[in-house]
Amino acid sequence: MEAIKRIHHITAIVGDPNENLKFYRDVLGQRLVKQTVNFDDPGVYHLYFADKDATPGTVITFFPWTNDNVGRKGSGQVGRIAYRVPAGSLGYWKKHLADHGIETEETEFFGAKTLEFSDVHGLDLAIVEGTETADTDNILGFHGAELLSGDPEGTKELLTGRMGLEMVETGDDNHHFETAGAEKHHIVTSLPPQPRGRFGIGTVHHIAWSVPDIEVLKEWQDTLTSAGYGVTEVRDRTYFRSIYTGEKGNIVFEFATDGPGFDVDEDQSELGTSLKLPEQYEHRRAEYEKTLPKLDI
Repeated sequence: MEAIKRIHHITAIVGDPNENLKFYRDVLGQRLVKQTVNFDDPGVYHLYFADKDATPGTVITFFPWTNDNVGRKGSGQVGRIAYRVPAGSLGYWKKHLADHGIETEETEFFGAKTLEFSDVHGLDLAIVEGTETADTDNILGFHGAELLSGDPEGTKELLTGRMGLEMVETGDDNHHFETAGAEKHHIVTSLPPQPRGRFGIGTVHHIAWSVPDIEVLKEWQDTLTSAGYGVTEVRDRTYFRSIYTGEKGNIVFEFATDGPGFDVDEDQSELGTSLKLPEQYEHRRAEYEKTLPKLDI
């Protein structure tokens, strides 16, 4: 199998959708590129944020819950999500976040200068200074993510033995990997395993890995099934096709195609400006438009 080149997207559970929108749009400068519903729980929004072109490898998505069900961070989840910014821009981001009342901590968690902080709903985030130069200080996309594996060696075997990630370094606190593609997304598996987590507000639901097309996706489906992983059928998510599996550390991995993309149901210039529903829910549009909270677009 060809090595996995990059993260496709990461999906987390958060709280109030307008608080979520204001943080990622107005604080982090991300573009809302799709407002739809959770295809498996259509009474809940599914909001997608990315760079201005909705490039794979920049997409973070959210299920905004309007209850008070706060999650517990722990094994079986993705932990801290890291964004990459241009070289020399970490000082800008430290001041920018402070101006918005956001506390940060300077570390080198991802093997480079890192600002750790949390979003408005307690989701663990980081900004990492990359080596790329740019005309602005804007976020470039993902730098990587932390995996809270319940079986770090089992996770390592899948990442390096089948998915083609390379080991960067290993120590007492973590294993550090990177993807084979140009993005060089960094994956850190923290050690030792934490107690089992519980999904809820402020936790990550899954991480999705990018594959080029449906043919390669089906190859991954066959490969993972033959290796003893439980794998779902191919699911049509309108903007991509995907499969899901629970890896040995109990983290939900999704493998998702790069296409057809987010402009299949609205023009690139109009991305995220209106509620888009999959065909199976279109007949309930009036219901959803009435019950879903109105977004401050």
